[in-house]
Amino acid sequence: MSFTEHLISNTIRPDLRATGAYHVPDASGFIKLDAMENPYPLPEPLRAELGERLARAMLNRYPSAGDYATLKEKIRSRLGVPAGYDVILGNGSDELISIMTTACAHQERRAVVLAPEPAFVMFARSAQMAGMDFVGVPLNDDFSLDMDAMLDAIARHRPALVFLAYPNNPTGNLYDAYDMAHLITAVGETGLVVVDEAYQPFAQQSFMPRLPEFANLVVMRTLSKLGLAGIRLGYLSAAPAILQQFDKVRPPYNVNVLTQTAAEFALDHLDVLDAQAGLLRTARDALALRLAGLHGVEVFPSAANFLLIRVAEADAVYAKLLSHKVLIKNLGKMHPVLTNCLRITVGTPEENAAFFDALSASLASHRRI
Repeated sequence: MSFTEHLISNTIRPDLRATGAYHVPDASGFIKLDAMENPYPLPEPLRAELGERLARAMLNRYPSAGDYATLKEKIRSRLGVPAGYDVILGNGSDELISIMTTACAHQERRAVVLAPEPAFVMFARSAQMAGMDFVGVPLNDDFSLDMDAMLDAIARHRPALVFLAYPNNPTGNLYDAYDMAHLITAVGETGLVVVDEAYQPFAQQSFMPRLPEFANLVVMRTLSKLGLAGIRLGYLSAAPAILQQFDKVRPPYNVNVLTQTAAEFALDHLDVLDAQAGLLRTARDALALRLAGLHGVEVFPSAANFLLIRVAEADAVYAKLLSHKVLIKNLGKMHPVLTNCLRITVGTPEENAAFFDALSASLASHRRI
């Protein structure tokens, strides 16, 4: 064993050494339909105006408390945060999840994070990095919550954090709101229930207005799916006393001045982003209808900006799509309930048409083999 290998063995946690890094594939030259991004940029006049604002940003200074206050006020007033509730900002949802797991990772006992599976991979990954145990509860075959199993797991493990994505990634469906409220009540004062609403602009349903109803409820969102993935801004809201505890974990200056400036500008033009979300909702439904007409394609209902489909021999179909320079997400090995499933981000009309033609050709080629 080399010096470096000894050094790593002596210093880096064994569970971390055994874990692979989060891999983001190179999408250069591909039609990129793998990351649930909004394919539409801001209109050119707005981009020029944004450029002028960014040019005036004080890059030589740390972000000020006043800058955060202005951005937070715009989020509260324009994105439906209830009166009397504040928000915490993060470098995307990933940092917010890390803040919560760090805050809830007890030193005197192994705390538990619980979530239905399959779900957003960062729930389990952040739990591991914080030194918490992760308990995944399999979804039903139709991707609904297995309420008996969820309630049993809550009673047995008494989780400090429960994550419920609404709608869920990667399945795209909305869990039953009554079931979710039942779970929030069942967790009670022993844990926090985090409703992840990353895709709320496409679902148009939310637990944000219900924050005053549940003292243990946290609602988390991101601006990434709305059209600002490049600036990496997430926010969460909860009872003020809970936010005070999370804020102790949040790194100072975690949101940079360029992100602040761009986010404030975008919120000043929220109507443009909402209109783009409307286009994507319409395109999602149209693409789902076309895909359902293809032989051998099962399309699952989606309230997000992506579609989940199942095809025979998904690995082979995925490889053929790559040969057509179309990049989607192959989920077949993520969880047994996702066997032979592919996830497709809804793109522009041209991108959706190119994907549909490539998939049709791939399926036809596969049937001839």
